[in-house]
Amino acid sequence: MERKWRKISGLIGLLLLNFMNNVSSLSLTITKVECVYEIVRSEGDIVSGNFVVVDHHIFWSSDHPGIDFSITSPGGDILHNLKGTSGDKFSFKAPRSGLYQFCFHNPLSTPETIALYIHIGHIPNEHNLAKNEHVDPINVKIAELREALEAVTTEQKYLKARDAVHRRTNESTKKRVIGYTVGEYILLTIASVLQVVYIRRLFSKSVGYNRI
Repeated sequence: MERKWRKISGLIGLLLLNFMNNVSSLSLTITKVECVYEIVRSEGDIVSGNFVVVDHHIFWSSDHPGIDFSITSPGGDILHNLKGTSGDKFSFKAPRSGLYQFCFHNPLSTPETIALYIHIGHIPNEHNLAKNEHVDPINVKIAELREALEAVTTEQKYLKARDAVHRRTNESTKKRVIGYTVGEYILLTIASVLQVVYIRRLFSKSVGYNRI
């Protein structure tokens, strides 16, 4: 029994190590075109992730064209293509092993900062079990559990990134409102002072005419 638990613990440790090696979390500054490359080692692996343009709520106007995003397979096929977006999630089953390309295109000259998260998940199938005697059904179940947890983690990271963007937007909006309010008070004070000066001059001229 103890040997069995040691085996299970070892498998969990190896899977967690493999999980850490198949996760990429990056911050990119896009001026024109920027691409990230990830190697998928097995056909059928699940590639998932998300991206968010960090400051789009603050600096983008209503006519901003947005960011273009595409995923290209090793064979050159477009697997995922988005136009004019500020962020999104993606998930697909790799049609083949090889180098996958994740590209961003910024149509404007203003640099944009993007938070990108990519995960490549692998679940052994029956073919793997037949080839490798060291891979048993426990390994498969642990891998399935790991991928289910990863789906939850990916969603949490996406929501956290979105929340951070909204928080910065709220802080920026709050500062702008305070700035506008202070500016209005200053303008009202200046207008009041000018009115007082203007009225005093009118009265002084009126007194002068009366004396003549």
